[in-house]
Amino acid sequence: RAHLLVGPRQAGKSTAIWAHLAAVGEPALYVDCEQALVREWCRSAPLFLAELEALVGRPVALFFDEVQHLENAGLFVKGLVDRKVNVPVLVTGSASYHLGAKVHESLAGRATRARLLPLAFSEVCYDLPDSSPLARSREISDRLLRHVAIGGYPDVWLGDDPQVHLTDLLEAFILRDAGDLFKIARPDAFRRLLQLLAGQCGSLVNLSEWASLVGVSRDTVAAYLEILEASHVTVSLPPFAGGKRSELTRTSKIYFVDIGIRNQLVHDLRPIDQRADAGPVLESWVFTELWKVLPSTAGLHYWRSTSKAEVDFVVARGDQIIGVEVKAGNLGRPNVPRSARSFMEGYQPKNFLIVSKDIVATDRIGATEIRWLGPQDVAAVVAELLR
Repeated sequence: RAHLLVGPRQAGKSTAIWAHLAAVGEPALYVDCEQALVREWCRSAPLFLAELEALVGRPVALFFDEVQHLENAGLFVKGLVDRKVNVPVLVTGSASYHLGAKVHESLAGRATRARLLPLAFSEVCYDLPDSSPLARSREISDRLLRHVAIGGYPDVWLGDDPQVHLTDLLEAFILRDAGDLFKIARPDAFRRLLQLLAGQCGSLVNLSEWASLVGVSRDTVAAYLEILEASHVTVSLPPFAGGKRSELTRTSKIYFVDIGIRNQLVHDLRPIDQRADAGPVLESWVFTELWKVLPSTAGLHYWRSTSKAEVDFVVARGDQIIGVEVKAGNLGRPNVPRSARSFMEGYQPKNFLIVSKDIVATDRIGATEIRWLGPQDVAAVVAELLR
């Protein structure tokens, strides 16, 4: 089988593969699929393998980097696997769009697939020094403020100037991928749509309104949204229905995979405690943390009823349901919002989490255990509940 590692640009996919190859200690052929000559070389799997044998002499692992740049990338990878090359075929891709949309033959049964996303909060805290509980708590708080502001891209987190790195990431995607890879005829409209999504992050999708604001057709907006999701820039969050008639809509919401990209698009990297949009920012950040930790067997949704009661996130796996409500302000005391009570009455989830920066508490309403917890703990708690 081929082994596909997909995720956003500069999330660390190539670094992860290089680390694996270094640990194995075997030689490998690196194939940079962004290069024009390489793309020409990889038009045919049989011809590629024939020329490879003449060049290399003996079989070595094959590492195809950013494979979405190949024409019919999925068909090419399938051709390599079907010819039983008997060496590891390692593949990275920033856009699953070309792997799916440009190939008519399936890779099902021929490839494993893993996803690598920007660093989660737990990962940027792995190196916290052993210190007093008070000092450790302060360091966690400082890192949380920074992570909510600039996100988790490795170069952004480790670099000296997050704004420069985030700008470079956006320009590489908008100018290089949008123009060259996806052949978008209106990069200006594509950029405006990105900025619109950032300003309305977590809002319901409204193709007609967005098309009018951006200056393109409704179908073009839909195509742009598909490209953004396939490129691991945004995620479409569907509503939770659960078999009830009281749900208001089937319309999805849009969130960014990385909060730093969203904040850069609105030109505001200040800490959340200095911002007027603290609520949407913290909600968007909690989404990114949940998105990174959820297993493939679990679904992430939002909930809204005809009476306009709403819960920010619903994690569902089989019969297990976890509600998550995000509150950016100080609550002062444990209080269960009316919308959360409506959700609990309708679905009797075993667990309901209320994310709050100033309260840690537990309570119970009927069959539901309610926990108030800090933002830094929500991903770990959800992951534990799903085990």
